[in-house]
Formats: sequence, C-alpha cells, structure tokens
Amino acid sequence: MSWIYLFLAGIFEMGWAVGLKLSEGFTRPWPTFLTVLSMLLSMGLLGLALRSLPLGTAYAIWTGIGAVGIAIVGMIWFGDSASVLRVACVGLIVVGIAGLKWVG
Repeated sequence: MSWIYLFLAGIFEMGWAVGLKLSEGFTRPWPTFLTVLSMLLSMGLLGLALRSLPLGTAYAIWTGIGAVGIAIVGMIWFGDSASVLRVACVGLIVVGIAGLKWVG
C-alpha cells in the first residue's frame, strides 16, 4: 500500500506544480485553492508512504514522479521544448526511479 501512497503523492505533486502555473502568482482563486489542496494531499500521502518505505528512496521517487510528470505535461500542454536531449534526460530520471523501486 505504501507504494500506492507514494505514487499518488507524486501525482498530486504534479498537480500542485501545474496549479502554481495556472494560479498566476496566487491571483486566481480556484487554481490557488486546488494548488494548496494538491500540496496537502501530496505531503499527506508522502507521510503515509514513509511509514514503511526508506526516506531517501521514497523522497527520490516522489520528486522523480513529479519531475518526469511535469516535464511531460510541460511539453504537451505548455509548449516546453521536447528536444531529443531533453526527452533523453527525462528518460534517465525514469531509469533512476525504476532502479530505486527495484532495490528499495
């Protein structure tokens, strides 16, 4: 169950990162509310995951899910660069996340 909590925590981390963009500096009420809600859910789920997962592994995977997810969201929805080198670097993060899961 801890791995599910951790995965969901990473998804909500992506949510608050997108929310930061959409809230336009916390000037838009609904995106701001959803950003704060995503932050709370992300941290809460991370806390639940840390009950049984190693701190370093869980934190690295949590940030990795967020980083990879937001990089992809940025490329698809926000027009961020999708160069071959950038996609390859995102792939390296995925390999690192998988490696931590397998050994952790």
